[in-house]
Amino acid sequence: MSGKEGRLSPPLKWAGGKRWLVPRLKALWEPHRYRRLVEPFCGGLAVALGLEPQRALLNDINPHLINFYHWLQRGLIIDIDMRNDADLYYRHRRRFNRLLKEGNQGTREAAMLFYYLNRTGYNGLCRFNRRGEFNVPFGRYRHIPYRRDFTPYARVLARWQFTCVDFADLDLDDDDFVYADPPYDVPFRRYSREGFSWDDQVRLAEWLAQHPGPVVASNQATERILALYESLGFHIELLDAPRRISCTGDRAPAREMLAWRHL
Repeated sequence: MSGKEGRLSPPLKWAGGKRWLVPRLKALWEPHRYRRLVEPFCGGLAVALGLEPQRALLNDINPHLINFYHWLQRGLIIDIDMRNDADLYYRHRRRFNRLLKEGNQGTREAAMLFYYLNRTGYNGLCRFNRRGEFNVPFGRYRHIPYRRDFTPYARVLARWQFTCVDFADLDLDDDDFVYADPPYDVPFRRYSREGFSWDDQVRLAEWLAQHPGPVVASNQATERILALYESLGFHIELLDAPRRISCTGDRAPAREMLAWRHL
């Protein structure tokens, strides 16, 4: 699906997507669009597809996500059965987990199943149990607009490099434009994504501060995140995110931090 101006829409549902933030990011990006865009946490590709860089290094620690993008680069056409049906969903989920167990997570079939599970599963979550099995339950959608032909993405993604490493292992050039959108620093631990601790938040902020080129970061505007980025010399802007805070019952807009250096 394309946007109003013919841009490609993000192909997946992805928690914490930054499509809403693209207009603000674009204002920061435009003077630097001749640079390479680097995203250590590319997620659902909302930012890259919105900014449309000629060159990009897009990374994520989720290997199934990156495998899907590698197949999009090849012009993926999906030919498996895709329906909003619970029985089919759980059959495809079992097949996907069997591919992972057999070491076939990098195949075209795994990419197709990952897309189907993402579009059909509950809230587009990507969650695995301790045995490494995808365990997201069936979603509750009235209608799902599945896409089968992803060949329009191949031309755009062919210009971009995709990797699956820790952010600190990325091979940056000094003049890269880095946009980092890590898992949120959420004060309620049960809502946070697994695998990204406070130590990782500090490690990321310090890594970003060392980059000599333009850097932009977003995160939930918790007191300690604001203090961390301010202490490292970042300029800070606070924004109202479209998501809501419901734990207090007031449904107030969540506060988002946008921080930048060397712009």
